[in-house]
Amino acid sequence: MKKIALEVYQGYWRKMQAYYADRNGSTADLKQYAASEALEVAENDAQRAHSRNRIYSGKVTVSQSAVTGTDLDRKVPNVTLSSCLDVSQWLPVVADTRKPVDLPTGRLTKYLITTTLEKWPEGWRVVRDEPQGKKC
Repeated sequence: MKKIALEVYQGYWRKMQAYYADRNGSTADLKQYAASEALEVAENDAQRAHSRNRIYSGKVTVSQSAVTGTDLDRKVPNVTLSSCLDVSQWLPVVADTRKPVDLPTGRLTKYLITTTLEKWPEGWRVVRDEPQGKKC
């Protein structure tokens, strides 16, 4: 179960990269990995970027993932992960020109993130992804 949760989380970020990179994209593939709040936040953030003629290029690196909690006896079993998310190589660019978008200096690009996954009838899904505001 822990291995599956970690695999789902890695898949979630692969699909997030693809979704944010394609301003005409659909969340069909992302829905295999995300649901609830996580899916809603991804859809809203990507649509906001895409409506401003922005896409994201590059990759996200997930490391140091560990299961920090499980509650498998609930009606909807869940697992909590803690990971280090590195977005330093995942950058917004102008969709038409691929020119980089100016970003604030000193922004946090490698940070701790806490993730909740739930076991839905279709399989495990990321339902919450919460940056902790701390370097890792």
